[in-house]
Amino acid sequence: MNTKLISRGLMAVLLVIGLSACGSVEPWVKPYERDRLADPIMFLDADPVSTSYIQHVYEAREGARGGEGSAGGGCGCN
Repeated sequence: MNTKLISRGLMAVLLVIGLSACGSVEPWVKPYERDRLADPIMFLDADPVSTSYIQHVYEAREGARGGEGSAGGGCGCN
């Protein structure tokens, strides 16, 4: 019974430590830095219309939606 009490106490301490770590989460990006991240040069996709078209052509050529690496195969079954 003594080991059960020790293990419960240890679990309670770990729970308190774990929950206290979530209490002071601050954003990595400061409010005055957010305008730089909204700059179009920061987008991963320089031309979203062209990329959408190329993706559509790739899916049609592949024979099935999802042929770019997501679930499903080239047979048309998803």
